[in-house]
Amino acid sequence: MNIITPARTQTADNASDSRPTRDEAEAAVRTLLLWAGDDPTREGLIDTPSRVVRSYEEFFEGYTIDPVNLLERTFEETDGYDEIVLLRDIRLESHCEHHMVPIIGRCHVAYLPHRRVVGISKLARVVEAYAKRLQIQEKLTAQIANTIQDVLQPKGVAVVIEAAHQCMTTRGVHKPGVTMVTSRMLGAFRDDANTRRELLAMIGNRGTTITGD
Repeated sequence: MNIITPARTQTADNASDSRPTRDEAEAAVRTLLLWAGDDPTREGLIDTPSRVVRSYEEFFEGYTIDPVNLLERTFEETDGYDEIVLLRDIRLESHCEHHMVPIIGRCHVAYLPHRRVVGISKLARVVEAYAKRLQIQEKLTAQIANTIQDVLQPKGVAVVIEAAHQCMTTRGVHKPGVTMVTSRMLGAFRDDANTRRELLAMIGNRGTTITGD
């Protein structure tokens, strides 16, 4: 089995080294509790600042992950396989960068191999690395697709995200049940209508027309 490790490329979204301390972060949560009108010293809220900071470490751990590094180990031994590789219905959990409330949905990632493939779990981890940052769905979709294209250099990449945004379902216009769909089609998925149709049939179109960007 031949393993290919391409040269490391620098990502544009590396986490900053200058971060507030945990104590400063917890103090900020106490300030928000006071601003909301509650008492951060009461029994039920005493440990809330530390809990919130710990949860933020999980919600935004994507800032500490290099998505390029996740895709560096690839495999050439495919017996000439050159059809669509699709990872469907990846659970997506992100946060809106405008209101810091959840974006919940699913992501479909596909690529057409060109001589090499990558472990499928790595595709899911790339989705998670970008999702666990403050995001807008359009940028998230493009980041996932562009990174896979740049590192693997396949014949094509497609990313489709379907998600509900709590910034419009639990506040603002209050429209529950609304799902936003975005797609990023590169290479053969963008240029070849038959390849794009095959992909959408594999995903299950669910009545939505997706034509790429």
